[in-house]
Amino acid sequence: MYLKKVDGPRSVTLADGTVMTQADLPPASTMRWVASRKAAVVRGVAYGLITQSDALKRYQISEDEFHEWVKAVSEHGEDALKATALQRYRQP
Repeated sequence: MYLKKVDGPRSVTLADGTVMTQADLPPASTMRWVASRKAAVVRGVAYGLITQSDALKRYQISEDEFHEWVKAVSEHGEDALKATALQRYRQP
């Protein structure tokens, strides 16, 4: 069996004991960003599965947008990433 060469670790163990792998990250061609995909990218960067710069290039998102995702998750949890929750969680 041959494994594809990847930069960085193939898998990481999250705080709750679950294992996250490269396969758990959304595909690079993702156009529709639902909360679960945003959360997977944030978790991947936070636990070192992918670097922030690689994530920004791979998913073609801006640094500001990514920081908004991280801020929303750290302050209110993953529910804050839902588009319907913008009014509730993102007060100026």
